[in-house]
Amino acid sequence: MFTELNSILNSSPDSVTQGEFILLSDRQSDASFLIHHFLSFYLRARCKVCFLGLVQSFSHYSAVSQRLGVSLTQAKEKGQLVFFEGLKESLSIFIPQEGNAESQAMDFLRDPAVGLRSLYDFILASVKSPDSTLEGAEEWGPPMLLVDDLSVLLSLGVSAGAALDFSHYCKAAICSQLQGNLVMLVRCSGEEEEEEGDGEGSEWLLKGLTHQCSLALHVEGLPTGYCRDIHGQVEVCWRRRRGDGQHTQRKLFQYKVHDKGASFFARGTSSAVL
Repeated sequence: MFTELNSILNSSPDSVTQGEFILLSDRQSDASFLIHHFLSFYLRARCKVCFLGLVQSFSHYSAVSQRLGVSLTQAKEKGQLVFFEGLKESLSIFIPQEGNAESQAMDFLRDPAVGLRSLYDFILASVKSPDSTLEGAEEWGPPMLLVDDLSVLLSLGVSAGAALDFSHYCKAAICSQLQGNLVMLVRCSGEEEEEEGDGEGSEWLLKGLTHQCSLALHVEGLPTGYCRDIHGQVEVCWRRRRGDGQHTQRKLFQYKVHDKGASFFARGTSSAVL
């Protein structure tokens, strides 16, 4: 969890804003450090977390979270965290082995025509807290869904339209009905323009998700190129409805990732450029 980022977003684990869809994106950079932040943030806030890990293993996230002072293993054992390891589940379908239980959540890999309904059903079942009247069951706060890279579904044969529908239904269920929070990461291809009318690329997916989200954090490299003391810049965009219209506020920050966190500062204020 990054204290400076909490200050920028005016948030803390003790006062979580409910019903938010937070979109993370990157282009020619790596926004995965923000995934680690929000994972530790919502676990500290005692939310019931469902994590769709589509590009990294549980052991990877566990090692990083340990440095941030959060134990994913303990969170799983207590029932606070449900981690869906997409890499392992995909492998069990592509290379089936006797004795291995198959997950229905990845049915779209067997038949793309079935869509992402099974994955959506898995999420809903995961975010429901156990009955607090049962002996030993803990009661958690509002649910939270974290997806480490929605755009990877495109390379698995899912259309951008189907991925947008999936995010829309997740937002309706998690944010609106259950008053929880949704965080999704999308990686852009780096191309400034895609073929017009294509509708299947990550840029098109990003545009669609931007219209759905209430907060967007977009990570890019520095326009001036590599710098040892500044790793890139992040544009923070708040999207709020006011009256009959949409109010948008944007701020640009530069950042540096450390072994146990990240520093954020206004553009041009880093000691490296002063």
